[in-house]
Amino acid sequence: MFSLRFLVVETIWSLYKLKCLRFSPRERWFEFSRAFQRTDNGRREPASRQRRLNLPKQKRPMANTFSSLFYHVVFSTKNRAPDIKPEIEERLWAYVGGIARKHKMTALQIGGVEDHLHALLLAPPILSPSQIAQFLKGESSKWIHEEFQQLRGFAWQDGYGAFTVSKSRVPEVIRYVQNQRTHHHKQTFQEEYRQFLKRHGIDYDERYVWG
Repeated sequence: MFSLRFLVVETIWSLYKLKCLRFSPRERWFEFSRAFQRTDNGRREPASRQRRLNLPKQKRPMANTFSSLFYHVVFSTKNRAPDIKPEIEERLWAYVGGIARKHKMTALQIGGVEDHLHALLLAPPILSPSQIAQFLKGESSKWIHEEFQQLRGFAWQDGYGAFTVSKSRVPEVIRYVQNQRTHHHKQTFQEEYRQFLKRHGIDYDERYVWG
């Protein structure tokens, strides 16, 4: 009986020594201590809880972005063909305003005459002038082709003009676009467009302005 007890104790002691040999004293302490970590208030918390407490703080949201970007966009029909007849122009201006709304812009005034269009827009900062012109020209020409059989060959010019407008001048530009027909009794589109380029200090080569 005594031999059996001695054998059991000897076996347990051997297993304990074998386990201890696997780790250094520092590692054995770590194995024990990582299960319960002491928090700042002196209480012992399980390691899983401690890991949650040590999570980095969430990133704060970025500050709001504010913008006030007014663009006066101008482009003509292909080769300045007089395709925008008075009987369709109001429908076209309204449709272009709808395109602007679709792309998160505000159309303050749309207008023009037979051979070109003016659009005064308030645009979000994510849209570049080239994107704005692409939306207005591409979607409106597609609509013209579908709505008016006689204008299946309609096209806008290749390029465009886009000029920034200060908020203080917005009412003036609105009136200017509204009075396009009266204005062009005295001045052609080419003369008007050259004026815009010179007023905004834009160098240009006459050979590549029109299209």
